[in-house]
Amino acid sequence: CALPISIGQARSEIIIANAYFIPGVALQRALVKAARRGVRVTLLLQGRYEYFMQHHTSRAMYGVMLDAGIEIIEYEPSFLHAKVAVFDGAHGAIATVGSSNLDPISLLLAREANVFIRDDAFAAELRGHLVEAMGKVGVRIEPTTHMKRPFAMRSLAWLAYAMMRIALFATRNRY
Repeated sequence: CALPISIGQARSEIIIANAYFIPGVALQRALVKAARRGVRVTLLLQGRYEYFMQHHTSRAMYGVMLDAGIEIIEYEPSFLHAKVAVFDGAHGAIATVGSSNLDPISLLLAREANVFIRDDAFAAELRGHLVEAMGKVGVRIEPTTHMKRPFAMRSLAWLAYAMMRIALFATRNRY
């Protein structure tokens, strides 16, 4: 997958907008490493409840991301169906646009794809739209608030995550 490579090349900023954020191990490690080396990583994610599995499984990942210093902003005015990202890099800005969420269904089972575009002007325009959306309608997830969620909500998140991992194991797909 080209995404961890692009994340590894980012120098100062990564913005990912995705409806369902359920990163695999390689993607999760790449984002955490980027944040720890000083790259500002921001995730614009869907805040509205749409599907049980995706909603709760993505929240199981929030703690790891927040602990690494990654900013999470939830988009709440409507359902977010964006599947885009912007990275800066040593050879110019990279943007990705497509139909694939960062979840195992999109990446392993569905016929979805993203294109990667190395174009500073395109990436700057996409970045501008994302920053505007985060500023106007985004709700920042605070680490302390996230940790104080009710036990039932935290349990649902980890139950959904475990169910997803078991389903992937049963299909013999690695994610």
